[in-house]
Amino acid sequence: MVSNPFSHRRPKPDARSVAVIGLGRFGGSLATELARTGAEVLGVDTDEDIVQSFNGVLTHVLRADSTRQEVLDQLGIGDFDRVVIGIGNDIQASILTASMLRRMQVPSIWAKAINPQHGLILDQLGVDHVVYPEADMGRRVAHLVRGSMLDYVEFDHDLVVAKTVAPAEIVGRRLAESGIRRRFDVTVIKIRSLDGHWRAASADTVPAEGDLIIVTGPRERTERFCAL
Repeated sequence: MVSNPFSHRRPKPDARSVAVIGLGRFGGSLATELARTGAEVLGVDTDEDIVQSFNGVLTHVLRADSTRQEVLDQLGIGDFDRVVIGIGNDIQASILTASMLRRMQVPSIWAKAINPQHGLILDQLGVDHVVYPEADMGRRVAHLVRGSMLDYVEFDHDLVVAKTVAPAEIVGRRLAESGIRRRFDVTVIKIRSLDGHWRAASADTVPAEGDLIIVTGPRERTERFCAL
């Protein structure tokens, strides 16, 4: 089955059980956070030392080869709400695992890709969500390094959310008067004053010097606004 890269899949309900295959830096961090938030997590890796390091951290952790269909069947992978393929270094193992999970009709599959070619194959196999953790983190950190943003999340090239200090030219003025939407095509959605509490921003909100704001809009326009 070949998926349409421009289709939008409806998010499934919160997963109570997740299998994470590949417990390297990405998979291990993800599995640990899932367990912390209360999900039942099965961790799978081929490295015995890695497996041992997750004993007591995850609900279950096993040394197994995910490229073998009989192994996936024995692990009951098909019974999990979601499966994450965190395999990065071995592209062949990642692709074989994804193919077998699709054949098992796993309800929701997430997979790490290390480059666009790898991601394209995963997408063509019908993987529900293909993620590029290194590339995504690199883009995010690049914006933080420049210094104009305190945090940054990119949903698409025409929609980002950024945290920054309120620029001087909007301080002491109602947001409606500063013309942010008209001039920059961005919207301030939250503001945090010195009291440390976030509140929703409105047209009548008046930022003070040092206030933090959450702004959203197209990438380039948001960057330009935050650099004021």
